[in-house]
Amino acid sequence: METNFYEQYLKSQPPWLLLLLAIGFFKLFATSATILNWVRVNFLRPAKDLKKYGSWALVTGPTDGIGKAIAFRLADKGLNLVLVGRNPEKLRGVSDWIRAEFGRTQIKTVVVDFAGDLDDGVRRIRAAIEGLDVGVLVNNVGVCYPYPKFFHEVDEKLMAELIRVNVEGTTKVTQAVVPGMLRRKTGAIVNIGSGTALVIPSAPLHAVYAATKAYIDQFTRCLYVEYKRHGIDVQCQVPLYVATKMISMRKSSFLIPSPDGYAKAALRWIGYDGNCTPYWPHTLQLAFIHCLPDSFVDAWRFNAMLQYRKRAQLKESLKKRDS
Repeated sequence: METNFYEQYLKSQPPWLLLLLAIGFFKLFATSATILNWVRVNFLRPAKDLKKYGSWALVTGPTDGIGKAIAFRLADKGLNLVLVGRNPEKLRGVSDWIRAEFGRTQIKTVVVDFAGDLDDGVRRIRAAIEGLDVGVLVNNVGVCYPYPKFFHEVDEKLMAELIRVNVEGTTKVTQAVVPGMLRRKTGAIVNIGSGTALVIPSAPLHAVYAATKAYIDQFTRCLYVEYKRHGIDVQCQVPLYVATKMISMRKSSFLIPSPDGYAKAALRWIGYDGNCTPYWPHTLQLAFIHCLPDSFVDAWRFNAMLQYRKRAQLKESLKKRDS
């Protein structure tokens, strides 16, 4: 009798109501699955053994910020390092610091000015890694605006540097390292992107920088598909704000991690998704931003950058006056 009652009840309901109930149930199921997967990948999924890719890692831009922290964490995992940067004194300082912490770590340094003679620099990188099983490549080197600027205010020198370092640097270093990974049929490539290009709908007053990071994202997506079957994992990591010189912020917080806090999360994601945001509080920010209309986010970002620009210009004018 009870079964017949429910059958009759359902048959008496209009089709549109049953459709809404079905859609609601499906949406609830999908949302629950998304939340459970988020918990799994951020807290339960084990990090990969990076030494299985090879005994050496190459890191560009390793003398400060995220690059320096990642280099330290890679050494902690037992990998030897090829450190590539433009300042020989800073490279030596980082090398000495890592050796003091991890006495067995082998380190090679290559001095490359990514804004200068890049082709010569890449030739020296090829020579330095000859015979090494470089299993992990971290393309971290990058430059940004000194402060927010309208596009017409970006001079040719800065524009050329942004494209040369952010686009050509990552592209050519990757091309130098991939052949060795192909021969060994294994490797992991990590390209550091930016939330400026991939999270918010636009990046006013950072147009060229954001465009270079959008290139990094698409470059990574293509290589992910091209080389997955060859055992090479290619990944674009998309951090939001990290307490580094690039954002003129040194104090970390829950939403703005220290470079080491970000690096710790970053290593746990290597070898998994082709595109990711490793630091889990950043994913909460992303979820919130995606709930807002693009027009609201654009207006908020534009006004914030105008204020930042105003303060930077005032500071610059006072510095010129005092000098």
